[in-house]
Amino acid sequence: MGHVSRALTTALAAVALTAGAAVPAHAQPTAESIPGAPPGATGERLPEGWRFAGGELVWRSPEPVGTGGALVEFRSGTRTLGIPKPSPDHRTFRLPADAGQVGPLSELQVFAGSRRLDKAGAESETGSGSDRAPGQRHSAAAPAPQAPLPANAVDPGVPGKYRTTSGEYALKPVRLPGYKEPVEMRATVVGPTDAPGKRPLALFLHGRNATCYQPGTKMPTMNWPCKPGYKELPSYRGHLHDQKRLASQGYVTISISANGVNAQDGRTADQGTQARSSLVRHHLARWAQWGKDPAKAPGAVRATEPADLSKVLLVGHSRGGEGVNRAALDSVSPPPPAEDGYRGRVSWRIRGTVLIGPTLFGQNPAPDVPSMTILPGCDGDVSDLQGQIRLDGTRGIGRGAALHSAVYMVGANHNYFNTEWTPGQAEGPAADDVWDDESPVCGPKARHRLSARQQRAAGTTYIAAAARLFLAGDDRVRPLLDGSGRRAPSADPARVLTHAVGGNRTAAILPDAPLSVTNGRVCRQVTPDDAKACRPGSDPGRSPHFAEWFVARDEPGRNAVTARWTKPGTPVRLTPKRSFSLAGSDALALRLIVPPNSKGTRLDVTLADTSGKRVKLGQVTVDGLPGSANTTAHWARELRVPLKAAAGSGVDLKRIRSLELTPRSGSGELWLMDAWGWRPGTPAVRPVALPRLDISRMTVQEGDSGTRTHRTTVRATGKGTGVIKLAVVDPKTGESTVRTVAVSAGRPATVSVTVTGNSRYDVDLDHMVAAKAVRGTAVGAALGGVLVRNDDPIPTITVTPVAGPVTEGQKLTWKVQLSAPADTTIETPFTFLPVEGGTELSTKDVDPQWLSDRLGLPADPERPLSADNSYLWTSVPEGSTSLEVSVPTAADALTEPEESLRAQMHIFDGDGNLVPGPIVTGTVEDAPLR
Repeated sequence: MGHVSRALTTALAAVALTAGAAVPAHAQPTAESIPGAPPGATGERLPEGWRFAGGELVWRSPEPVGTGGALVEFRSGTRTLGIPKPSPDHRTFRLPADAGQVGPLSELQVFAGSRRLDKAGAESETGSGSDRAPGQRHSAAAPAPQAPLPANAVDPGVPGKYRTTSGEYALKPVRLPGYKEPVEMRATVVGPTDAPGKRPLALFLHGRNATCYQPGTKMPTMNWPCKPGYKELPSYRGHLHDQKRLASQGYVTISISANGVNAQDGRTADQGTQARSSLVRHHLARWAQWGKDPAKAPGAVRATEPADLSKVLLVGHSRGGEGVNRAALDSVSPPPPAEDGYRGRVSWRIRGTVLIGPTLFGQNPAPDVPSMTILPGCDGDVSDLQGQIRLDGTRGIGRGAALHSAVYMVGANHNYFNTEWTPGQAEGPAADDVWDDESPVCGPKARHRLSARQQRAAGTTYIAAAARLFLAGDDRVRPLLDGSGRRAPSADPARVLTHAVGGNRTAAILPDAPLSVTNGRVCRQVTPDDAKACRPGSDPGRSPHFAEWFVARDEPGRNAVTARWTKPGTPVRLTPKRSFSLAGSDALALRLIVPPNSKGTRLDVTLADTSGKRVKLGQVTVDGLPGSANTTAHWARELRVPLKAAAGSGVDLKRIRSLELTPRSGSGELWLMDAWGWRPGTPAVRPVALPRLDISRMTVQEGDSGTRTHRTTVRATGKGTGVIKLAVVDPKTGESTVRTVAVSAGRPATVSVTVTGNSRYDVDLDHMVAAKAVRGTAVGAALGGVLVRNDDPIPTITVTPVAGPVTEGQKLTWKVQLSAPADTTIETPFTFLPVEGGTELSTKDVDPQWLSDRLGLPADPERPLSADNSYLWTSVPEGSTSLEVSVPTAADALTEPEESLRAQMHIFDGDGNLVPGPIVTGTVEDAPLR
């Protein structure tokens, strides 16, 4: 993900708009200049839909976009510029930016996940973000589907024996911190009517989609409340198929509505995570009250069996997945009251979570609550499959007993898990979020692609598996979730692959710790340095394991091991700093990635103990996942090698010194995520409140002089000590520095920000600070910092002619003058207007190279300069007070009347809209005869 680098600029004052009069200038980022252009003048034309306005880079779409779970990013080529803020209609996106940040204008792009939103001619669709950029091609054909895995002894997806009832309730909306409009308290309830005793409760939270739609149209909106003539999109009804199956098996289920959060979360630092957690806990609190006083419960609640709130499963889709993850964390380690929309008691216990195609922007999972994460192999929204961090990010943080399972569902998209996001089933507009019709893996006719019905059946089956394991404690379904290589027939024909961390595993090799590697190397999962990176390069399919922490392009201390070979027989030897024990384990479990679409990678697995004795455990064979250019298919397969070969070998399993992986296939490449000692079973888990960290956010004035130091507090509550990563983002460059910090409850850490005041205008500067748990901590509010407000007046600007009438072949020139220098670039675009009398300069009357370089226009066919509505972008660099703007005219041999030009400077109002400013004129006379 990208960097959030600047705060929103202050509102701009109203100005006089008379020619030659002084008018306020407005800070703008600049692009690279064309060689030979006047100092400060930008030399490129902005692509269609883009503009600079009021210190911000702005892009506007003709239709609402970015309504799904993925963050919308502005990019320059492959470099992320930042996460823009959306307008209420989700058509305009604004990113505060600096002169040095933007880069070449021709490389500006807008992405949501892997979807290009601003592609010229892109076909825009509705739904949870499904804009399609045509012309995508693929570097490899998908392999044929593999043989089905063996069936598990128990299939959790079959219907249960209980009768069910359905209904809804709607309560008074709740107000949440940072949200202008109250959020609805609405839910659909499905539960059993003839099951004995209190029943476990499963709560569903849908993801982020459009909130309203106009019947008879395909145009959804992100308003709240919905405008007259519009209906609410009932996303909360989209999990009825899951609810009915669970209810038949004896679970009480509720699916809650979160449209009020979806419509307003785009302008919050955490993208709505805390609000979703608060909403979940509000509903759970009501169910706890109704359990004590059933007569006050709504009819839909009274109609089903009573719920057992000591056994709660939270199921979240997309941003709902991140929301229920936070709700699980908040239920164990309460958030600060000022930031939480729920301040009551916790009278429930979260036994597990199910996250479906989830976001995890902050990358802070609840470590001691068991989880299952579904990773859709064809996810066109949260396409980096960042939910993988829900597993990887728990290593070493909590006690390690909670099982965290990843379920990679080949051929599944993002939307079809919710029927209200599925075309042909939804009440409102809906779409397939797979935007690449030509994909050999994910296209509508690809043999790996699941239909909506097939995907829905597979999702229901695995949700039921998690409920049965986490709530009922039935260990017989564990092989479906923990990498044991079993399938549930109810999910057929979906190919579902799993791996896990936690549970009955003991750590053997974790590449984040000191590790020596022979014939391979330790690589960094997130870094722009190709020499250090694990990045798969040009191979199809990125890796969900390497999803970026959105505030840091370079993240130390997050590693894997990679190796490449061209012939068999050379062992890759891994030797950690300390020996490890496999005593008591049944097998060595490896989480290993091989390139997508590859087949038959064979590796001998050998152990050596501290005395030098060695034993070959056996050989493993692994195939890559189906992948194409737009999938995230470098995903680790779990490979298990029994340890029985070590018996009688003399190797001391309590003191293993190294692990060797010896390739036996001709050539190949691998990435090892980690290695574990494994044994069957699901240990009991009791979440423990870790010390909780929340970063404060403060707003200060810059001041006119002097230097002040402001401190952001990383508050630690609860008990104990731990370690976190702190990322501090430079507000001028957008780059971050990451350091590791030890923290302890009751002793807050601080981050100092030095602010030097002056009387020069600048945009607001956001010194952002982000936190990520490393060991023994729970991170809640992961984003804070110091926002430095500009408190200086905006300079005024005058525009005056430098030369009067000129002869053709000379330059028409005007001087732009600021009343004072600014600490940011000042942009003042000009447009050409029709002349009021006489002949207007045409595209043939100006230098053709200038016309192409500065306006991006061809000379042919000949037409007045005003005909194209083009912008001539000019800028006064930071610290300067003036520049000259010129239009070079062209000489010809024709006898012509006097020609003229009218140009209008523009300024920006407080909303970032272009407002017409002073008009300047120029006259060109025919060259005298020689």
